[in-house]
Amino acid sequence: MAKNFAEIAFTDSVKQIQERLGSRANYARMEKNSFVEGLTEYEIDFISQRDSFYMASIGENNFPYIQHRGGPKGFLKVLDPKRVGFIDFRGNMQYITVGNTVTNNNIAIILMDYPARTRLKIFAKAEIIELKDSPELFRLLDLNDYPFKPERMMILHIEAYDWNCPQHITPRYTVEEINSGFDSLRQYTLQLEKEIEELKHKLKEQGL
Repeated sequence: MAKNFAEIAFTDSVKQIQERLGSRANYARMEKNSFVEGLTEYEIDFISQRDSFYMASIGENNFPYIQHRGGPKGFLKVLDPKRVGFIDFRGNMQYITVGNTVTNNNIAIILMDYPARTRLKIFAKAEIIELKDSPELFRLLDLNDYPFKPERMMILHIEAYDWNCPQHITPRYTVEEINSGFDSLRQYTLQLEKEIEELKHKLKEQGL
């Protein structure tokens, strides 16, 4: 990793505003002390549990474009501590992100864990690889029975990453997470209903 997150994110104009508003001294220390070489096991596990992320790219007109990427849990795969990748499946065929990376391959992604109010931010260089050019890579990224047409692969060469504070993140839950949370209550209810039916049967046999 050539730079840490603060060195990339804190441009001169950003530093000037930090200085004016009183946060520069703290972030200056962060720039000196927060260098991390590659993803750790904690980030790797976090990424493997995600079923979506947001990706920002920059067009030729200098406007940013933010895209939601989704798939089965773990569709964004960690190839090694400095690379993550995924298969780009056919969608609405606008190809904005893919087109943007032709002229500027700097991208940023944010991965969210809404229930835990946690987010991971990553700066990376995007590399587009056609399916025919690397069958071995496709096998590594393949989602097996995912019912959508793959068009290409995208590898993100990680430059830096950082964790964000939980402030202003509203907890949200998937249907799967909600069902899982209610499993114990559902089992308890079924057990109570069974016991009630057994009690009714006994009372009936006793003529009560």
